[in-house]
Amino acid sequence: MEGSVSPSLPSGLMGNPSSHNAGRVILDGYSINHIPVSGFPGLKKRSHAHVNRSWIKIDQGGNSKILELDKAAIMRHCSLPARDLRLLDPLFIYPSTILGRENAIVVSLEQIRCIITADEVILMNSLDANVVLYKSELCKRLQTNKEQSDLPFEFRALELALELTCMSLDAQVKELEMEIHPVLDELASSISTLNLERVRRFKGQLLALTQRVQKVCDEIEHLMDDDGDMAEMYLTEKKLRKEAYTSSELYSQTEESGGAGVVSKSAPVSPLKEYIDDTEDLINIKLGNVQNQLIQFELLLTAATFVATIFAVVAGVFGMNFEDSIFDYPFAFHWVLITTGVFCVMLYISFLFYFRHKKVFPL
Repeated sequence: MEGSVSPSLPSGLMGNPSSHNAGRVILDGYSINHIPVSGFPGLKKRSHAHVNRSWIKIDQGGNSKILELDKAAIMRHCSLPARDLRLLDPLFIYPSTILGRENAIVVSLEQIRCIITADEVILMNSLDANVVLYKSELCKRLQTNKEQSDLPFEFRALELALELTCMSLDAQVKELEMEIHPVLDELASSISTLNLERVRRFKGQLLALTQRVQKVCDEIEHLMDDDGDMAEMYLTEKKLRKEAYTSSELYSQTEESGGAGVVSKSAPVSPLKEYIDDTEDLINIKLGNVQNQLIQFELLLTAATFVATIFAVVAGVFGMNFEDSIFDYPFAFHWVLITTGVFCVMLYISFLFYFRHKKVFPL
């Protein structure tokens, strides 16, 4: 019978080849049939319950297999609460998180989202380059270094996820650095609203990237500083310890302690705060630009006042009532005024060239 339960099947997680008419996934001894509902006019298709997603299963031998599993099947197989699986949902945006649980490690590092157990890695299937690279590199390392590594399986999988995440973030930082340097050079030579807007946009991208890098660093430091979390992620040792004890009561107690009382420490990232900070930065930049313009205008006015004062001093000196031979010539005072005026104009122009040379303001 197609929908019957086979008691002889081993408890585990495996997938069978599927055809166009029907497919089967066996989970913990339960057989689930996927039968098209288009041939049954009276049967309504449920679109929200038990939505299957594509996962990649990688075992200790480096063999990979693509499975179609729903959330409930993953929860039963890995003994995880629903709140932990929410970290792996691509529809939600969560910061980088590594959670150690009783039977699994939940990893959400950028695009690499997976569940690591003592025997296998269940990776969220995606066309992202980091996911494809993680799958191929993990399979390669497991197949080539089966007996050479001293690390257990779960730590080797976690190490690769951290390594690829750091490489991806480093590449993004270098790419942003190449884009922002010409913009900063242009802003240094010419201050304009367009250049300030471009710098503000790059600053927002840099802030977001910095926060992502800092979250990964915080997760690594938290795990390295907390011996309890490190011991919680040593799944191989816990598996061997469970196999040594045959008491069903002890096993059930460990299962209850692993599944109950788990509180997720992750929360969705909301852009409200970041948008407000960016807007505040833009306003401060515009206010600073206006202040710089006022300072430039005041500097020009001060230079003009200094030059006019020189002209007024010369005119005032010759306006005094004293006897001198220069007053015997009728056009002598006119030539003094013309010479002083030309000198003052040249002095003011020299001030302008000096300001431009020092990049006090663009001309």
